Amino acid sequence: MVMEDVFEKLRSLQDILSEKFTLEKDIQEIPKLLTTQEELLSRLKKSFIEKNQEFEKAKLSEGDFRNSLAIAESDREKAEKNMDSISTQREYEALDKEIRDSTEKEQQFRKELQREERVLADLDEQMKQNASLIEQQEKELADRRAGIETEVAEKRSQVDRLAVEEGEINHGLDSEILFKFERIIRNKGGRGIVAIKGGVCMGCHMILPAQFANLVRKREEIVFCPYCSRILFYEESEQGEEEFFDNEDAGSLSDLDDMDDDEFDEDDEEEEKVNIDYEE
Repeated sequence: MVMEDVFEKLRSLQDILSEKFTLEKDIQEIPKLLTTQEELLSRLKKSFIEKNQEFEKAKLSEGDFRNSLAIAESDREKAEKNMDSISTQREYEALDKEIRDSTEKEQQFRKELQREERVLADLDEQMKQNASLIEQQEKELADRRAGIETEVAEKRSQVDRLAVEEGEINHGLDSEILFKFERIIRNKGGRGIVAIKGGVCMGCHMILPAQFANLVRKREEIVFCPYCSRILFYEESEQGEEEFFDNEDAGSLSDLDDMDDDEFDEDDEEEEKVNIDYEE
């Protein structure tokens, strides 16, 4: 295959892979948009459970105060009836004290009962509000999940379409070059093949040795930038190339270290490098 055709295929493939990788990343990130809403729903449900526990506890207390009030009322009424049957001052004083004590207990239990009834009413209102919010959030979350599923399905369809186009372009290209090219695009923001203009790599903007730039200019083989690992192709500079390709000032690649393919690591923050076989 003519090298110019190879470069043209790689440039087309670059666009396809860049779009495909972006879509794949979106597919992974989209479900995370539900996290905040799911956390809110979880907090609402937890609050509802806690309020319900408080309600049940207050309901038990309300029942206890209601029973105690009934007993105090019954004791007071009995003591008041016994007033008709007393015969001595001592009996009167004892019975009067019993009536006063029962009345005080009755008043105290009534206050406590009223307080618990207010607590129950407040808790009941809070639980109704929570239940309404939970129902609303569950509906919104369900709608959003359905929307996200539709969006993800559309993006997957686009990925499948791009994969077909990728397969058509890949035909005839070296598999090892394709593997490296894909890794470069993933790690280099969607740019895997760039021009060299005026002896400068347009990917990392590093000045390349003149002899190396001349090798790219010949277009006889696939050449990777020793600094950013991108595939290079020659593009005429508007200023001309004479000043950049003076053999007397030409540098060499002897100072560039050989690099392993393993350096195409996504977690590596430094510029990746590849092996370069070059004979002066």
